[in-house]
Amino acid sequence: MKTRALLVSLLAGGLLTVAAADPAGTGGPHGQVYRNGRSVGVKLENSNITLSGSGLGKKNDGYRVQRPCWYEPGKSAEDMLQSQEDLRAWWFHTHPGGTEEDFQKFLQQYKDKVGQPGKWWTPAYNSADPKGMSCWTGLDGAVWVPPGATPPAGITVEELLQIARAALTVPQPTIKLSPDGKSYVNLDTWLWLEGMGAPARSVTATLPGVMSATVTAKLDSIKIDPGTTKERAVVLEDCGTEGHPYVKGGKMTCGVTYQHASIDQPRKVYVLTVTTVWPVTAATNNTGAGPVTPFIYAPLNNAPVQVTVTRDVPVGEVQSTVRG
Repeated sequence: MKTRALLVSLLAGGLLTVAAADPAGTGGPHGQVYRNGRSVGVKLENSNITLSGSGLGKKNDGYRVQRPCWYEPGKSAEDMLQSQEDLRAWWFHTHPGGTEEDFQKFLQQYKDKVGQPGKWWTPAYNSADPKGMSCWTGLDGAVWVPPGATPPAGITVEELLQIARAALTVPQPTIKLSPDGKSYVNLDTWLWLEGMGAPARSVTATLPGVMSATVTAKLDSIKIDPGTTKERAVVLEDCGTEGHPYVKGGKMTCGVTYQHASIDQPRKVYVLTVTTVWPVTAATNNTGAGPVTPFIYAPLNNAPVQVTVTRDVPVGEVQSTVRG
């Protein structure tokens, strides 16, 4: 017999697992959300997954979880039966014409599993994804799963890794220049970054007692776009991870030498863009029974964190006086 969570039933109809309304938001485990402007990582709903680490709460790059809903292992047969019995009054509230016999028939699907090894798996979703709730409403309210098995749409270690990656953030740096304020044609404009902090950030997503996944981003390089063509600017990108502050008498290795003034540009400035590149590696671990890979450590070559910042650079021409 298929079951559906109450909200799923209200939206899509069908048989249901009873879940009482919780206006105070205190019932059931939830994940967390990390936002920066319009950029959203993950907001886990009806999930037991916890997120932790130094890579939370900074600049998110918009990485998305491929499937925004999934089943997670939940209650034992005995605990699920007890939870449904405890919501007896709510069941009758949502079934005004229901009888005691109807309620007992409803409970029978849970009584049948008592004493059997296994767990009820329940659906969770990423509400930060516009498709998260619609995906969730397509799942049953609970699915009985024997030990060591994973149901269709059950969360995998790879998906837990994606959740950790979607929550991973890195700092948004500040561009520093010398000369500051205004540069001039053929004058070296040194570039470096401030506000980077530690050069590594990590996030661990944990499904308690089952498995965990950790992603780590390490600052590798910076890329410079001078805001104009190669004919108008020479870019040096021997910057290391944070560029190089100006040193009197030194040689610039990270920065831009503009060869034309910006007077003909929109707003009369070049828009300098700097992108920090943080390659990501991943480690996963199975901490409980289940058909998941015991340990994975690999680079996510197609998913480095890249954060872009911009700064206006007015460039003038040095005026000289010619005396006759």
